[in-house]
Amino acid sequence: MRGALLLCLATAGYTTNDAFVKVALQSLPLGQILFVRSLMTATLLVIIFGRVLKPGQLRLILHPAAIARVLGELATTFFFMMALIHLPLAFVTSIHQALPLVITIGAAVVYSEQVGWRRWTAVTVGFVGVLIIVRPGLEGFSVWSISALFAVLSAAMRDLVTRKVPKELHAASVSLTTTCALAIISFVSIPPSGGWQPMEVSDLGHILGSAVAMMIGYQAIFAALRIGELSFLAPFRYMGLLWATFLGYLVFADIPDELTILGSVLVIGSGLYTLYRERKVSRSRPVVKSTSPEMAPDGL
Repeated sequence: MRGALLLCLATAGYTTNDAFVKVALQSLPLGQILFVRSLMTATLLVIIFGRVLKPGQLRLILHPAAIARVLGELATTFFFMMALIHLPLAFVTSIHQALPLVITIGAAVVYSEQVGWRRWTAVTVGFVGVLIIVRPGLEGFSVWSISALFAVLSAAMRDLVTRKVPKELHAASVSLTTTCALAIISFVSIPPSGGWQPMEVSDLGHILGSAVAMMIGYQAIFAALRIGELSFLAPFRYMGLLWATFLGYLVFADIPDELTILGSVLVIGSGLYTLYRERKVSRSRPVVKSTSPEMAPDGL
């Protein structure tokens, strides 16, 4: 349950970030936005989590799984943005919504998680709901479509490898490392993306909002993937489309139509059914099967 709630919070953070970036793109190039956002995010992480960023964390961040996760995050950002620049948003979004299915398959193969037909059905129904919402056009595949597919694969690798990251490594350390690496890459991309542009106070406000939302997304998804079963969490990734619908109406006055509402019902239903099924199975599971030595007592 905690993992599901954290994943919903993470999707809210990522989607809010997208909304702020979309507004900022009206006056600033993407490379400049990402660079300034990375600086702000890194500053917030140091201010809020400075006490956990100890020298010992540097040794842990060099763990192969931690490095792989950072690289996966950077690759996902690169491939997704490259596809987004050249293809319609609905088309790219529809491709990326294959991620829960890929994660479920990966969890079954890599971690031998038991995924029954009911859970497969819930993930598939959620995916159908997403397709109803975005209604992608038949644009035809191109090199940029392949870039969107690579974004799905790199995101799946990022999330699957998170379970291998040492438990002593704090989420803030991973987030800070990712943010600093993204700052370097985005700084290099500023000249080809239009050069440095003067920024208004409103632009800084939008980027700051994006930085706060991104920091929340980084922290929440890292925690969720550490404590939750990957195949169980998969349907809750579709919540990002619901946040996008809500923010689209609130910020851009986009009113959802009947098909969007139908798709949203299917997405919510898949997540609620997964929760219901998990709770039902947990009640019937013997105590020795539903606990582990890692579970600490709650206390009085």
